[in-house]
Amino acid sequence: MEANPTRRVLVVGMGVSGIATAARLHAAGWTPVLVERAPARRSGGYFVALFGAGKAAAARLGLGAHLHDRGAPQPPLNIDRRGRGRAGAGIADLPGKPWLILRGDAEQAAYAVLPDDVEIRYSTVPTAIEQDTGGVDVTLHNTATGTTGTERYDLVVGADGLRSTVRSLVFGPHEDHLHRLGYMVVAFEYAGTPAGLPPGRGATLLEPGRSMWVFAFADHNPTVMLTYRTDDVDAEFTQSPADRVRAAFGPQPLGTTLGDVVDHLEATGDALFDSVEQVRMPRWHRGRVVLVGDSAWCVTLYAGMGVSSGLTGADLLGTMLERHDDLETALTEWERALRPYVDHYQDGAFADRKIFMADNRPEILFRRALPRLAKTRLGSRLIERVMRVDDIAKFKNADIVGTVLHPPERTSVAGPA
Repeated sequence: MEANPTRRVLVVGMGVSGIATAARLHAAGWTPVLVERAPARRSGGYFVALFGAGKAAAARLGLGAHLHDRGAPQPPLNIDRRGRGRAGAGIADLPGKPWLILRGDAEQAAYAVLPDDVEIRYSTVPTAIEQDTGGVDVTLHNTATGTTGTERYDLVVGADGLRSTVRSLVFGPHEDHLHRLGYMVVAFEYAGTPAGLPPGRGATLLEPGRSMWVFAFADHNPTVMLTYRTDDVDAEFTQSPADRVRAAFGPQPLGTTLGDVVDHLEATGDALFDSVEQVRMPRWHRGRVVLVGDSAWCVTLYAGMGVSSGLTGADLLGTMLERHDDLETALTEWERALRPYVDHYQDGAFADRKIFMADNRPEILFRRALPRLAKTRLGSRLIERVMRVDDIAKFKNADIVGTVLHPPERTSVAGPA
């Protein structure tokens, strides 16, 4: 379908959700303008899992040819600070065999299918959004040139992340919507192989209230995730990430692998260091402004559904705009179809946290016993219950948009004659 110049949509944010939304709405006949705060498109990124819902959305969006599973063939090691290791279980062992990729892979794949005629403006942020029944007036500021102008759009999509500018302008301040979980996360790419690990082998180091994950890839440098519990989130930002990690994992010596990872963190200039927070909102749209991805429903890294839900939200938004001529109806039906899944991801994020971090020694011992337990029927059932296997199959591996497009047939039971 050719873009309709009379239906203009401003998409704010060039992450996975923003690029995918611009591409999908272009296919639905809209004319997107894509703006990004950064001066250029980002590259690289940390580990993400692409579950069945994300795979289905990626295929429908045309991203399938530009994505592949980077997961390493060998399972990760469970290690301790003394350098002892044993075979463990990894994210790829979860139901549906999620793909292990980088966030940048998904962004690059979405960019690859973005039509060449989509206008992109870097170093650009919205500073005011005013809407009426006929459209939205958006004031845009170019931070590189210092110029400001106001433009008219039929729809505005906020896909600008956890601390969304669009959300703050239209729905209110961040503190109204951000909910802290009391944990910190650090994620970055490691150039080479961390000390003490074989090349191409990932690792987990689990201790009560803190953990290190090294995600190994078959064809890329590994990425690292460090996460830990904190009683004072604000205090975590008063020092460098490396200093805070040393404090969180102290006072005992870090050991070979963890010590090398923290040294690498100190040297790198490109690391994610943030508090673990969710975005909770009663509605994701207001008038002609809609939020997609982390701006609307950040489910946290623990849920593992950020990229999958972002792609699904983009695909479903285009589907509903094609199905309904009335914008309010389209946005309402989009949210009604997607919210049960997102609510489940958010409600289960705290439980999913235990995949990445243990609270106490018994939980750590249970994790170490997983390979042996999996060999018995009773042990397998226990693992399925703890790992919430049924929920993963029902919600994380669901073809959400496919269900909307082709709902299951209802069967009727005839009553007595």
